[in-house]
Amino acid sequence: MNLLDELRTHRLLAIVRGPDPAAALAAVLTLAESGVALVEVSMTSADALGIIRRARAALGPDYALGAGTVLSAEDARAAADAGAGFLVTPAIAPSLAEGGRLGLPVLAGALTPTEVVRAVDGGATAIKLFPASLGGPDYLGALRDPFPGTAFVPVGRVDADGARRYLDRGATAVGVGSPLLGDAVRGGDTTALRERATAFLAAVRP
Repeated sequence: MNLLDELRTHRLLAIVRGPDPAAALAAVLTLAESGVALVEVSMTSADALGIIRRARAALGPDYALGAGTVLSAEDARAAADAGAGFLVTPAIAPSLAEGGRLGLPVLAGALTPTEVVRAVDGGATAIKLFPASLGGPDYLGALRDPFPGTAFVPVGRVDADGARRYLDRGATAVGVGSPLLGDAVRGGDTTALRERATAFLAAVRP
């Protein structure tokens, strides 16, 4: 899987994180059925590896399913064994180098220019601008000037309106958690999740 191509094409990464493994798995499958082409399952979720394993079995080998909040090399290896096709980190962490050793693309967390340089030098496929809410779209626009060739994916309190503003300021894609998932990861209404997915897909459409 070419993560950068997937991000450029689909422009929306859904972030699934929750305390109920069955509900989280149902949310992943609902997102995929709704047309969301990239999903990460946070390693802070209850039974995250089990969710990834079952989602991979249901969605097949080609679906862009990744593991998020991956910090340690051990977690990177466990996520890869469970079927994660890419890794997402909240910061520059040992998982970045381990992802490279495993041959997995990594969306690495960074906020400052120095962190962006370190992440790119460490082999990051793209930069997870986190927490993006601290600076908003204007901060992303400022970062784009010295790093025009770097792919940025803002994450952190990105709603549908914000998604469009980030994309207009040069984001490659946006990562969205609770504004998209709502209560679905706790057993909430999957019909409402489908409706939110439709709204976000419309917001990120070129």
